[in-house]
Amino acid sequence: MKSGLYLKLSVNGIKKNKKLYLPYLITCICMVMMFYLIDYLAVSPQFAKIKGGDTMQMILGFGSGVISIFSLILLYYTNSFLIRRRQREFGLYHILGMGKIDLVKIMVLENLIISVLTIAGGIVGGILFSKLGELLAAKILGSNAGLSMKISVPALVATALLFLVIFALIMLRMIVSVYRLKPVELLKSEKTGEKPPKANWIFAVLGLLLLGVAYYLSLTIKDPLVAMIWFMVAVVLVILATYLLFIAGSVTFCKIMQKKKGYYYKTNHFISVSSMIYRMKRNGAGLASICILSTMVLVMVSSTTSLYLSMEHGLNLRYPKSVQIDMYTKPEQTEEMKENQNGQIIELVQKVLKEHNQTAENPENYRMLTVSGIVSKNEIYFNPENAPGVNGVNTFDHLKMIYVLPLEAYNRIMGTNLELAPGEAYLYAKDSDFPYDQITVENSGTWRIKGHLDKMISNGNNMANMNSSFYLVVSGLEDIKALEEGNVSVYGANGSYEKWYYNFDLSCGDEEQIQIQNEIDKKINALAEQESEESDTLFFGASTDSRAASRADYQALYGGLFFLGILLGVVFILGMVLIIYYKQITEGYEDQDRFQILMKVGMTQKEVRQTINSQVMTVFFLPLVAAGIHTAFAFPMIEKMVHLLAFSDRKFLILVTVCSYLVFALFYIIVYMVTSKQYYKIVSGKQEESLFS
Repeated sequence: MKSGLYLKLSVNGIKKNKKLYLPYLITCICMVMMFYLIDYLAVSPQFAKIKGGDTMQMILGFGSGVISIFSLILLYYTNSFLIRRRQREFGLYHILGMGKIDLVKIMVLENLIISVLTIAGGIVGGILFSKLGELLAAKILGSNAGLSMKISVPALVATALLFLVIFALIMLRMIVSVYRLKPVELLKSEKTGEKPPKANWIFAVLGLLLLGVAYYLSLTIKDPLVAMIWFMVAVVLVILATYLLFIAGSVTFCKIMQKKKGYYYKTNHFISVSSMIYRMKRNGAGLASICILSTMVLVMVSSTTSLYLSMEHGLNLRYPKSVQIDMYTKPEQTEEMKENQNGQIIELVQKVLKEHNQTAENPENYRMLTVSGIVSKNEIYFNPENAPGVNGVNTFDHLKMIYVLPLEAYNRIMGTNLELAPGEAYLYAKDSDFPYDQITVENSGTWRIKGHLDKMISNGNNMANMNSSFYLVVSGLEDIKALEEGNVSVYGANGSYEKWYYNFDLSCGDEEQIQIQNEIDKKINALAEQESEESDTLFFGASTDSRAASRADYQALYGGLFFLGILLGVVFILGMVLIIYYKQITEGYEDQDRFQILMKVGMTQKEVRQTINSQVMTVFFLPLVAAGIHTAFAFPMIEKMVHLLAFSDRKFLILVTVCSYLVFALFYIIVYMVTSKQYYKIVSGKQEESLFS
């Protein structure tokens, strides 16, 4: 057979099935374009020079891996719809004299045509939109990108190789499917549905158990760091449970509906339920995929949008004052030496501020000890091995940061008049509960809890810690010294020592604040080198940080996550729409003959329309409802994870999540309306008629 005929048949096959191939081609092009765009930004040396660009590139590098895996799964999965629809055509070719090798040649040529068109189109689109993506990413970072347009050869090669591999795997799968089927099977494949599956109570119960465990983890884990560790476990459990429940649970549900005579023996319900149960195994997998993709979109978009829109709020939490100076101490220093070091640094700061005609506004000067410990009931252990009931598996569940400061500093800064006797303490439990009336710390002593505080000094360093925290306000320096010595007795030279903090606000702009911080930092380092030569001074040094200097890093982190969240959200939505579309199309063609017969025996078009609405709404709105339930139960864990990024506005996160769901639901309804029209056109056999006309 001439090769020109193979090419002609391949091209005609794509043209005649354009309703199937066009959405597939568009999706492939979009996937290629998105991958090139993300990879271009991830490896662009020009983008790396933008302030915060290097941080965003690390985030985008993760995104390119996600899109690679998702593209393989989505295109491999949706290609099965194309193959199923074309099997009858290939069977006819085979009956007319073509061998399987001829069919393979046609399919190979079709796959080559699609791969060339989509890879070339996607790369061209990626190149055209790469500058727009770069400008948008730079805008999110608060920077400006040049107007010159460049083509990234590494990104181009990586994109081409990735999708060539994906299409090669798809082609291999197509070849295998042809060789495994007989000519008669090919002819009847389009009309051959799966055998009605039986209700599998084992899988249904297993799905409920897995989903229950995932929800339990999300609702019960209190520590943000523990939530981050268990998040992926919960995600895997939810995915497995969703597939089990949609496949096995949906069949069981249909069986139950069949037993309800008042519901089942109605024209529209009878047709929709019997149709659903006839191919529910196939439906269940597709609907589960739609549900999981919908949940991914909701979680990703809501969390990253919340972080980005509240970036300034998170920055203020991390840096409650414009400039923060941490002064380190050592146990060898006497109180006089510590006071002298503190005074020297404050004097140095005042000189720098005077040179810039600035003053330290709202200054705070206090000392505090920071240690970590394992909490077991009302006892805190520095050595995890000594904590009863705590082992390597649940150590993180009990790990807390403990901040200890004297009552004098708390009263002075917070404007209170609290009193404490020796051996007493006030407790502020952040992100945790402590129902006991006393607390014992390993090798340090026992303190009676006089009361619980509802507010605490805002120290930005504390926000950087990923564990929940205890704040102990003790009567005097003797208690701090006891806790410091108890920690050193366990950790030796690696133990924790108290710090002095000097924090203040500035009224000047960001650039001048950064300049002031840098000058203070240089002068402190010079002073430390000078004093270190005098052994009796024991000047240990200090570090400086500022809100202005860290703003670019926050924009890079929050902006990078937001940018990636939007891109991946678009990719997941494309996948969801494609799956929904093919579900409607393939279901329509499989139901076409059956509905035509029903109309011939007296079923009106109105009854057909009602039957379609009943089936489509029942099937395709179930993933939306399930995605909403998944998102609601995932919310506590998401809240704790974003807390690690200095986000603590729970009401705002709820608002963004609800708005994201409503917008997504509106989009989902639009997709339903469009695809259901196509379904009705197919099953009614009238291409010119609209379902809602």
